[in-house]
Amino acid sequence: MSSPDIQQAIRGLLKQRNAVLLAHNYMRDEVQAIADITGDSLQLSLEAAQTDAAVIVFCGVHFMAESAAILSPAKTVLLPRPDAGCPMADMVDVSGLRELKAKHPGVPVVTYVNSTAAVKAESDICCTSANAVSVVKSLLSDSLIFAPDRNLGRWIARFVPDKRFIYWDGYCPTHERMTPEAVLQKKAEHPGALFICHPECAPAVSDLADHVCSTSGMYRYCTTSPAKTFIIGTEAGILFKLRQDNPDKQFILATPALVCPNMKLTSLEDVLLALQTMQPVVRVPEEVRLKAKAALDKMLAVPRD
Repeated sequence: MSSPDIQQAIRGLLKQRNAVLLAHNYMRDEVQAIADITGDSLQLSLEAAQTDAAVIVFCGVHFMAESAAILSPAKTVLLPRPDAGCPMADMVDVSGLRELKAKHPGVPVVTYVNSTAAVKAESDICCTSANAVSVVKSLLSDSLIFAPDRNLGRWIARFVPDKRFIYWDGYCPTHERMTPEAVLQKKAEHPGALFICHPECAPAVSDLADHVCSTSGMYRYCTTSPAKTFIIGTEAGILFKLRQDNPDKQFILATPALVCPNMKLTSLEDVLLALQTMQPVVRVPEEVRLKAKAALDKMLAVPRD
């Protein structure tokens, strides 16, 4: 089948199944182009929960589909590529987190949403890259365990100097591949361009940024900024919507290394097959779901700064 035929078949099945198609900002261009909703991982799950759709087709990685299942237990959640995982999420496990909690009794655990449902269930509160500072400021404790992303934790710590962070030693391999040298080279090639990066980047990279924010924050910043040229320091998939929504502006990837192989696994053919077979379904055991949802609910109740 040609791509237009596959797209037509997908749209027909979405209507037939009463399904909503979600695509993370890092997905392939053609997948984002056909999605009903694109965005950050948790934002997608929250928006899908508000729809009347009976089926959620999540084009992303496994922990994202789990979040959709946590927030929409009555809906069927399909993950077209069940092998699409997240190396950072896999760097923290329940037993290891329990051991760390035992070493620091009474210290609250703040867990980035880029984590498994089981790890969220072991946490006191979750955070996103966009609300992490507000979440940490809301804690009464002067110490906290932050998992799994050490880079995001160190970025947050800059804004909360009165709190002691105990970092889980995890990281995003894709963002970690971006070096200060690569950024400086791009800045030299494009004088006057603004460098925007994700807080999952190493501190030495964040130090070079004109603005550090989540992917949704990048869309807002680049759209409202009077600047015309931007060096983008996050996964390459974000360029699709940035260029689509801002045709008068130039967006340059900080380095060709910013490609996540897991985010690029999902194809239109995978989406079509998932809708045809109604598989693979992502489920979260109810005991785990309720505990993980409690951590997400606490996060959602925190006022934004």
